[in-house]
Amino acid sequence: MLVNTKEILQRAQQEKYAVAAFNVYNLETVQAAVRVAEQENQPVIIALGERYFPTVDVEGFAAFVQALATKSSVPIALHLDHAYEKESIIRAIRCGFTSVMFDGSNYDLEENIRLTKEITEIAHMAGVSVEAEIGSLAKGDFSDEEEGDGTLTDPQSAKDFVNATGVDFLAAAIGTVHGMYKGEPKIDLALLEKIHQAVTVPLVLHGGSGTPDDIIKQAVQLGICKINVNTEVSMAAVSYLQNYFDDKTMVHLSTVMAETQQAMEPVMTKFVRLFANK
Repeated sequence: MLVNTKEILQRAQQEKYAVAAFNVYNLETVQAAVRVAEQENQPVIIALGERYFPTVDVEGFAAFVQALATKSSVPIALHLDHAYEKESIIRAIRCGFTSVMFDGSNYDLEENIRLTKEITEIAHMAGVSVEAEIGSLAKGDFSDEEEGDGTLTDPQSAKDFVNATGVDFLAAAIGTVHGMYKGEPKIDLALLEKIHQAVTVPLVLHGGSGTPDDIIKQAVQLGICKINVNTEVSMAAVSYLQNYFDDKTMVHLSTVMAETQQAMEPVMTKFVRLFANK
């Protein structure tokens, strides 16, 4: 069933677990995420980044996810990840996304609040929930995502931001990175605890790939309800393809893609179980 992302995260907040938001780029990544969610009997968030709009037909993608969700036995949400343009957000709302993320983290706090509030008012009129971000993530290895300066989230600013904008969930920067870590991860759980005390909305952790399991478990207990995963899934697929073509001669594309999907599923399963405290 296709549901509003806010509904999924409010339940996660109440029961102290987190939901995986898998960044997807094609049919196989979506199918892998949905299959794993059904096997584990856990909700899942299908996240498409604005940066993939040039290569993904957004309306066709949304219709495909909605069709899978209609048949699914578990709650599925469709989320627009890291959008910077109002036009992209309106496009996603019109074709049925159940949540959108406006990323105004490059602006100062006052301007981020102004822009995010405008987006939130538009989305809420359509019954769509909104994620926003203050602070930013640095870019690690093997990532094609946005690079920030690594500024951590200030708890008082987080409180002021949520109160002023009316966003439904907030991405908190506590030291994770987009991609894989270069060196030892430095995650500030004490800061997360302060942010959790300052705001009442569900918190989001970007940069799930490579983050140690014990840190993930502690973060969930400190209010993280949604965790974005991209790079480790991508690496599993690309590694499989590299090994495949090292060992085999020409085969049919349908076989390659089906087996690539199978290669991603164990990685997704690992994250779903970890986030659900299984």
